[in-house]
Amino acid sequence: MRLSIAGVVLSAAALTAAQRPNGTSICDYYTTVLLKNNTAANQLTLLTFVVNTVVIGNYTTPNVGISVPGILKPGNFNGTAVNLAPYFNGGFASTNDGGKEGSSANFLDGGGAAPLQKSMPADSDKQGSRQYLLLTHLYEFFGTLLGCSQQGKTDFPAYNGVTSMYEVHKFMNLDSAQLGYFIQQVGLSAASFGVAKEDVQGVAEALTKLFLSRCSPANQVINPQKSELQSMCIASSCPLDAMAQCSAYENNGNGTPPKVANASLVGSASPTTSGGASSTASASATASGAASVERVGSVAAIVGVALFAVAL
Repeated sequence: MRLSIAGVVLSAAALTAAQRPNGTSICDYYTTVLLKNNTAANQLTLLTFVVNTVVIGNYTTPNVGISVPGILKPGNFNGTAVNLAPYFNGGFASTNDGGKEGSSANFLDGGGAAPLQKSMPADSDKQGSRQYLLLTHLYEFFGTLLGCSQQGKTDFPAYNGVTSMYEVHKFMNLDSAQLGYFIQQVGLSAASFGVAKEDVQGVAEALTKLFLSRCSPANQVINPQKSELQSMCIASSCPLDAMAQCSAYENNGNGTPPKVANASLVGSASPTTSGGASSTASASATASGAASVERVGSVAAIVGVALFAVAL
């Protein structure tokens, strides 16, 4: 797979200046630009490249010269320290397994970074792992969001996971800085493959409205699924949706920081103490913050918003 990746990245810099035709989806266009043939298998490969890079950082050689640390490494967003790893390695009891409170779960149980560096979701003998389920659902979720016309075929199945992002994330109590850092990493990932930032602006604004405001009204994300609650940012620092319906959410839309399940995996990180915007910030403030992601490249909010989508 590495040889294919190298060929993709070498061609990216020369082709990203091209304008995507009206009526052609982001998925279809960039699959053709980077992988030549717009097949279901190639569409899945495109999503795999971007998602895996967001998770573990740059693993392709060469790339267009943009460094991507990856979300599993501690970072900084607007002067605030952020460490997302404990949400993935079981350090926090933040996973919704169907109970009344979060549980600890290891989503790196399929081989960790090693298979991702080979453009795989998990080791070949770990297809029953949480890691495999998480990564494959992410590929499928974003394939739908980005309009992959070939999805639903054997080589690229349709998304069949949970469609309410609030239900998936409600025990994580994510705040503005954590999600902002996450989106920033995805922007860097997309830019590292040369995706044009013009292709993200409209989608980024739409997804910001869907996921990054507290108490947002129910909305349909995956067609033809019903409208469901989608707010992922539920900490007090998250901007309140302009059409907030907090009564539709548990605890009137107020999140609770997850418990520490394994202190050795958490280290100095603490759940939702990373700061961010004040709780009185408006939804439009969040939109402008997401728009700033275009400084680091293209599909930031498209993939980044839901990379937390542990669709079980």
